[in-house]
Amino acid sequence: MRLLLLGGTSEARELAALLVEAGVDVTSSLAGRVARPRLPVGRVRVGGFGGVAGLREALAGYDAVVDATHPFALGMSANAAAACTGLPLLRLERPGWDPEPGWHHAGTHGEAALTAARLGSRPFLTVGRQELDRFVPALGGHPVLARVVDAPEQEPPPSWRLVTGRGPYTLEGERELMAGHGADVLVTKNSGGSYTRPKLEAARLLGVPVVVVRRPPGPGNVPTVHDVASALDWVRRLG
Repeated sequence: MRLLLLGGTSEARELAALLVEAGVDVTSSLAGRVARPRLPVGRVRVGGFGGVAGLREALAGYDAVVDATHPFALGMSANAAAACTGLPLLRLERPGWDPEPGWHHAGTHGEAALTAARLGSRPFLTVGRQELDRFVPALGGHPVLARVVDAPEQEPPPSWRLVTGRGPYTLEGERELMAGHGADVLVTKNSGGSYTRPKLEAARLLGVPVVVVRRPPGPGNVPTVHDVASALDWVRRLG
């Protein structure tokens, strides 16, 4: 069986390793938005497909698809759902974080920016470089600390400071970073997982409120599992 595995998430890498070990002919597809991605084992392709039509054409010769993209990568998930007509498709989506006291939920990044401006004056943004522009109208004059994997193409406002890094992070490091900036509000997406969770614990210990952007709904007609073991079982049942 030939399987196309979409996504550069930690779950996708873990699943790719298990599939290769099980003898499955798997190709992992990465979007190519990160300059130096962590590569999974096995065959890898990097770059987009050119929309639904391009993905459908690329699926010739594959027997199944697992969509393990980031929970906020809705475009790719929607394209996969549209392209996999007659081809088995599974969504592997890590669970979101359970809400905690001191969290403020927002439906959009724009709403999150306004909430952060209301709650504090020295925000710590951890929403990814592609979303930073959405925060400029409300936070452009604030001393913002923004952490990204790769620097954005557009220069941030003069009052902002960018730091680059990628998880997994440590509680000690997150607490030191936030305290050093004097962060009084943390903004994050509900990405789930353990790699970036230490910032939430650091915020709790420092008494910093957290603004969490809710996950948008994905395709409703795609079978979904929330752990790698279940995805592996699904592939085995196909084979």
